Amino acid sequence: MPSAKIAIMPSTYPAQYSQQYVAQPNMSYHRGGQYSQWSLTPTNGNPMSGDPSNNPPPSASPFSPTYTNQPSRNASEIIPRLYISDLAFAENPVCLGQYKITHVLSTLPEKIFQPPPTLLPVQPARLQIRVEDLPFAELAAHLPTTTAWIRDALTRDPQARVLVHCVEGISRSVSVVAAFLMAQYNWTPAEAVQYIKSKRRVAEPNFGFVQQLHEYARVSLGRTQS
Repeated sequence: MPSAKIAIMPSTYPAQYSQQYVAQPNMSYHRGGQYSQWSLTPTNGNPMSGDPSNNPPPSASPFSPTYTNQPSRNASEIIPRLYISDLAFAENPVCLGQYKITHVLSTLPEKIFQPPPTLLPVQPARLQIRVEDLPFAELAAHLPTTTAWIRDALTRDPQARVLVHCVEGISRSVSVVAAFLMAQYNWTPAEAVQYIKSKRRVAEPNFGFVQQLHEYARVSLGRTQS
């Protein structure tokens, strides 16, 4: 697999979110590892967050492929304050503002439209990992970084809201959130993916990413069986 490339986006959010995250090599989040266990109990809420009768406007970027023909979907709240969405939602300042998103984790190689302060006065902290939606694209090497970034965002401030997105909110973003849930709740890849599907019906990681979740469980979480 090629080496991982991680892009840390500058943030103009308040000071508590403005520090750049620096990836640490060989990070492990199993019990007794670098990070202790912590709790964000999943809730049995509506499988799709928000009112499905709402129809948010399309992306505000005229350069986005979602601008003219693909309206954004509502984001799905997977656990309290952690959301998955598609690209159209993530590029839309109205959606980001309405959901009070403070952190955006992008999981795609393309340049993403970032609404300027004139459209989104409170700018979210950002992290981008450049991954193609292909079964053999390198994902596992990014997962310790994304897991730590989500964890730190949610624990640092009880008001933080983290959005993880790809293009459709189906495969890459779901795999990243599944890895976080595996580390958090000691779940297997199957348990994590199934739980996400209960909150976001379109979730369907490709088979290569599912295999890399098993790799992540063995290598980064130190589990002999997953």
